[in-house]
Amino acid sequence: MLDSFLNPPFLIAILIAISLHEASHGWMAARLGDPTASNAGRLTLNPLAHIDWMGALMFLIVGFGWAKPVPVNPMYFSHPKRDTALVSFAGPLSNLLLGSLSFFGLVLLLRGQVGASAFGLLTVGSNHS
Repeated sequence: MLDSFLNPPFLIAILIAISLHEASHGWMAARLGDPTASNAGRLTLNPLAHIDWMGALMFLIVGFGWAKPVPVNPMYFSHPKRDTALVSFAGPLSNLLLGSLSFFGLVLLLRGQVGASAFGLLTVGSNHS
């Protein structure tokens, strides 16, 4: 199991996803008026700014882990409850967008077109002319 987590493409993908996820939280907070993440140097896609070393070690050992949370100060928000929810939602939304872009990019690479079965599952390998 550990071998699959030490696979370089897998590690690169995880670093990209974590960096984009955390930077998205900070970006949304900044758009809503909170400079805290920017002041802490967390508005970056550099994975070193987002890695929690214990979380990274746990990821390698047990298959799940975490990154450093982006600092946010709701006192800067004009609508603290709504804006905090938007900042929270920005990270998972970035994961969904990155996953969707990766999926469709892979489909285009493998097929050149999308084919779906009656169940909505991707079919790879059949040739439609």
